[in-house]
Amino acid sequence: MRKSLMRMTLRQMQVFRAVCDSRSYSRAAEEMALTQPAVSLQIRQLEALVGQPLFEYIGKTLYLTEAAEALMRASRDIFGRLESLDMQLSDLQGSLQGQLNLAIESSAKYFTPHLFAAFRQRYPDVSLQLVVVNHGLALKRLGASRDDLLIMSMLPADMALEFLPFLNNPIVAVAPPEHPLFDKGLLALEDLCAWPLLVRESGSGTRKACEEFCHQKRAHFSRILEIGSAEAQCEAVIAGLGLALMPRHAVYRELESGALVELPVAELPLMRSWCVVHARGKRLSPVAQAFFDFIREQRGSINALAARFAKAPPVQPVGH
Repeated sequence: MRKSLMRMTLRQMQVFRAVCDSRSYSRAAEEMALTQPAVSLQIRQLEALVGQPLFEYIGKTLYLTEAAEALMRASRDIFGRLESLDMQLSDLQGSLQGQLNLAIESSAKYFTPHLFAAFRQRYPDVSLQLVVVNHGLALKRLGASRDDLLIMSMLPADMALEFLPFLNNPIVAVAPPEHPLFDKGLLALEDLCAWPLLVRESGSGTRKACEEFCHQKRAHFSRILEIGSAEAQCEAVIAGLGLALMPRHAVYRELESGALVELPVAELPLMRSWCVVHARGKRLSPVAQAFFDFIREQRGSINALAARFAKAPPVQPVGH
């Protein structure tokens, strides 16, 4: 090992990570309660130890060099091990402490806080850093091992993963209550194709699952409107812009209030499973391992907890 690398300090690594995350010396200085010249000095000293530049400007944008990318990966490992050590020392003292770094697909954000709250009742000293992303970004974070664990559906077949399915994710057709299809009784998926379909952005797991399902069922929607978030998609349906296929978890409040209705489609709900996932071989921190074990042990309770997010309404009789 280069002797110069042994002279790196944890403080230098903290400043470096702040610059990487913010892509800005000034924002990193503000975050670290330092002056900008102090941040610049720490980075120059670190570059001298590494022997290569860590950042470069293209226009006004700060980019990481290959050396910085390598140092960032090493820093994640170093700080991850220190955090794991802190958790193990807490565990030896008889209490589990530390932070769970959890990434979730956007449709899971409705029940995940309730899941963590149940976990927190058992381990009150554990904190949470929660990142909400779409399916595409979840795959990237999984590949880069950015998080302790991920909650996602539609697991990739080309990645070596440890995963645990723990909760159904029913996808249903929703419409405004005044929609003409609502009083038609039991429908076929093909009956929906005459209306515009509101879909999530490219990279959404729900969109991918629905596209594959509709292709399999030969249901072809000629009019597609792309909406960039589940909340905006829900509002667009309420506004009468079209129908949508959405996780029941994501629209349970609107279904309960009557702002939306679930259309009784014979081929639906489309069932997927939420899974808690990490890369195979990844060494989990004590907190992450405890959360994984909690989900495995409490799947029955978790399903009962989430039942109110996924209660199916009765089929509306013809001529209601």
